[in-house]
Amino acid sequence: MRAIWPLLALLVWACVPPPVSVEAPVPAAPPAEAPAPAPPRLASLAVGPADRVLVVKGERRLYLLRDGAILGWMPVALGRDPEGPKQRRGDWRTPEGEYVLDARNPASRFHRSIHISYPNEADMDRALAAGLDPGGDIHIHGTPDPALLGRDWTIGCIAVGNDDMDLLWVLVPPGTPITIRP
Repeated sequence: MRAIWPLLALLVWACVPPPVSVEAPVPAAPPAEAPAPAPPRLASLAVGPADRVLVVKGERRLYLLRDGAILGWMPVALGRDPEGPKQRRGDWRTPEGEYVLDARNPASRFHRSIHISYPNEADMDRALAAGLDPGGDIHIHGTPDPALLGRDWTIGCIAVGNDDMDLLWVLVPPGTPITIRP
């Protein structure tokens, strides 16, 4: 009888299925498409000249484009009341619409400045219909104090850091169109 117990134990051991893991195996994730790379922060003249400027107010970014492709971007500060388009002189808003970068001031009190052709015809019509002065004298310019970067402080202009203004000065020729979006 004693000789049977080891044989029975071996037989039972051979018939018992292996233990099942309580943890379910993690299924392999399907290969994800790589996200499109973010456009680079503009940092050098190596990108070459732009043929369009785009400002997206909600992102606080200015993009330089050539042939529809983004060359790079830089952070911006806007008017003190940045929500909505500029309506009238003194409203502290940055305009929204299609304009042209049409003049330059190398001796601006804000380092350098490039004039934006605000008001356009639509801005003029809207202001006149409301009996308002649409204002003007809107620029992209540098900053007199680096501590102002990162907050909206202008009278309606688009402010960039002075190093960024130096890049714009070289990369954006006079007559370049600019679109300013909400």
